[in-house]
Amino acid sequence: MSSPTVKTSGKLDEKQRRALVSLLSDDDPAVHKTVRPKILSYGPIAAQWVREHSLSNDPVLRRHALEITHYFSRQDADTQLLSFCLNQGEDFDLEQGTLLLSRTQYPGINMEAYSALIDHWAGELRERLDLNGDPAAIPGVIAAYLFGEQQFAGDEANVHDPENNYLNRVMDRRKGNHITLSVVYLLVARRLRLPVAGIGLPGYFVCRYQSAMQEIYIDPFRKGRVLAKADCVKYVVQLQRRFDESCLAPVSARRILLRICANLHQIYTQLKSPAQSERLQRYLVALAK
Repeated sequence: MSSPTVKTSGKLDEKQRRALVSLLSDDDPAVHKTVRPKILSYGPIAAQWVREHSLSNDPVLRRHALEITHYFSRQDADTQLLSFCLNQGEDFDLEQGTLLLSRTQYPGINMEAYSALIDHWAGELRERLDLNGDPAAIPGVIAAYLFGEQQFAGDEANVHDPENNYLNRVMDRRKGNHITLSVVYLLVARRLRLPVAGIGLPGYFVCRYQSAMQEIYIDPFRKGRVLAKADCVKYVVQLQRRFDESCLAPVSARRILLRICANLHQIYTQLKSPAQSERLQRYLVALAK
């Protein structure tokens, strides 16, 4: 969203609107630089003027019309996420929050379709798990399904790719970072009513399966590798951080989304993308309240 939308007080009749929109078919960059801010200045109603042209046979008009409708869709998604963050408590719906964040970058996604896909994964796992059997076997069955059959994996080659932080892209590509892969694991586990929590270690994220008899730590970034508590302690000490039990405390949905947004803010800052950095800064402020 590189251009601010300032509503214009004047009104255009149908002929004026069509004349203005027709200029979007001009491939002269100077013309587009002039007409785009003019159309945006009329606010979201301008999206209605250009929407029909997003199917135009004219590639220039089609491209410019799609860009404008995309711009207003992202504005709407931005408003929805900010409202969600400001009006929800500490333990909000993690799935809704992460998908709303995805819409701010990919406004055309079908959130219900992604939720339905997670439903499907949980349904298949439900048929394979013996919930009355040995609890220690459960993480292995989940790992075999998510990281074997479904081929989720940590994106070790490009861990700082922004797409690793958007749940829809993680699900599409089957690649993510330690937080978003943990989110996938959590969302599946919660549908199965398993006692799984997100654990926010310093600079890293894992999941914990807490049974009546034992606690098992799981590393979704490394294909569901099972960790002992001592492994988590060792990781913190290697970072030259002081370990205490708070390092292994479950993290709320708000704190998980905050960490994802902080990752994105850092990535976009390093990529020198000020508009994206400013967008993520707004979410960080809203989540910190």
